[in-house]
Amino acid sequence: MQTQAKQTDTECRDSALDEELADVLTAISVVSKRLARKLSTLSRQDKQEMEGGKTDEQDE
Repeated sequence: MQTQAKQTDTECRDSALDEELADVLTAISVVSKRLARKLSTLSRQDKQEMEGGKTDEQDE
């Protein structure tokens, strides 16, 4: 398995493609952070309900 990039490999890289890949990775990171926050909120709500406390949700 080769671990070093050849000189020709780096010369052929497209900067527009690199930027697009960076944007996709950033979007994945943003979505992951939102999901982690939602999971944390749900976990706290479940914990409060198990302890008999009220959640921050309004009654319908």
